[in-house]
Amino acid sequence: MAIGFRHHLQQQLHRLAVNAGRPFVSWAEPWEGVDPVSFFMQGPSCGFRERFFWADRTGGTILVGLGSVYAIETEKADSRFDDVEAGRRRWKKEMEPYGAADAPPLLFGGFSFDPYRPGTDMWRGFPAGKLVAPAALLAVRNGKTTLTVTVPTDKRGRDWERVGRLLERISDPMAAPKRLPRLVSDEEEEKERWLAAVREAIASIRAGALDKVVLARARRLAFAKTVDAAAVLQRLREQQPFAYIFAFEQDGRCFIGASPEQLVQKEGKMCRSVCLAGSVRRGADMEEDERLGAWLRADRKNNEEHQFVVQMIGRLFSSVCETVEMPPAPQLLKLPHIQHLCTPVVGRGCRERSVLRLVEMMHPTPALGGTPRDRALEVIRALEPLDRGWYAAPIGWVDGEGNGEWAVAIRSALLAGKEAMLFAGCGIVADSDPNSEYEETNVKMAPMLSALGVMNDG
Repeated sequence: MAIGFRHHLQQQLHRLAVNAGRPFVSWAEPWEGVDPVSFFMQGPSCGFRERFFWADRTGGTILVGLGSVYAIETEKADSRFDDVEAGRRRWKKEMEPYGAADAPPLLFGGFSFDPYRPGTDMWRGFPAGKLVAPAALLAVRNGKTTLTVTVPTDKRGRDWERVGRLLERISDPMAAPKRLPRLVSDEEEEKERWLAAVREAIASIRAGALDKVVLARARRLAFAKTVDAAAVLQRLREQQPFAYIFAFEQDGRCFIGASPEQLVQKEGKMCRSVCLAGSVRRGADMEEDERLGAWLRADRKNNEEHQFVVQMIGRLFSSVCETVEMPPAPQLLKLPHIQHLCTPVVGRGCRERSVLRLVEMMHPTPALGGTPRDRALEVIRALEPLDRGWYAAPIGWVDGEGNGEWAVAIRSALLAGKEAMLFAGCGIVADSDPNSEYEETNVKMAPMLSALGVMNDG
């Protein structure tokens, strides 16, 4: 069956390429029985240097891409969203899709948190904005799996060769991901400087300079051998079933995580978001867990932090939608290591034509930057001892019609060879306590520490 499918797909692509009037052509075909992580693992052996993985919080949509047949990239801070949106529109005009209508080609990528802050070599290859169209896309939607292959119609480059190699191997039994290597060192990234920054931020808030600011810190882990992104990805899928699981890899560097937070989703004229701010750890037993949840619901500091996000997203949705729906009080979102105050928001009659416009308007929310936004960003640039890169920034996908879904890239790490840099942040308000905020960041690092096979001893 696999050989027949390969020849069928290759014949379709060659026929379409000959007759196509555009630079790229894609063919989508139902293809069951392929595990998404196994598909992700196939990338390097087939010569693909770029890979991405996306699974939504329900597991109803899983997208795995190999290669980059088309890329949109920008370092222009002032116009990055305009540049990427213009690139998306060009891509739609340059590509002819055929085959299964419910599996259109798409672009996947992300943006940096703050394009005005000078970057470091740590985030090499992760610019202010980047989207890629994969040569091969495995899409699982509502239990149905489709393979979409996209290639240049001039048949130049190595994409045809790599796709052919993939089609030969796609149904081969895959070995399990490599075992995670032994931890060699665990270094705190400037703890005392971070605590001093928190104290200074609290003083500024109490003086009335701003209402809230989010400060992040990092932790550098070194291992005995190279960390296999597929092994970490598999563990995240097992350990964080209700999170957005994402990975974006290029040239050996992989940004990977399990985010609980949706930034925005657009389907036609409907858009959705989730306000997520205010958190506490999970309890050791049900009684303690319920007690901690009740405390979180009642705590003034956490509710104040949460309301900043609710008000901002509510105002934004009201400006672009005919109607907006949200519950009157936050719910509890319970994840394996942490629980959050959570308010879902639904907008109907959305007037924006592309989800990228909504991403631009929403980033960063008060949950990731602070409020007022511009003042909070100034404080982050002045105080935070960290190059965030793509941490806490939008990551997700968009299709040719402008629909798509984006999460906030938190609970994440950057894998580079034998090293992993972990990130976590917390919202600072007038009632914050520096030591408590530090412990909160430890809780938020737990998902990635666990996925890397490292016990978090606090």
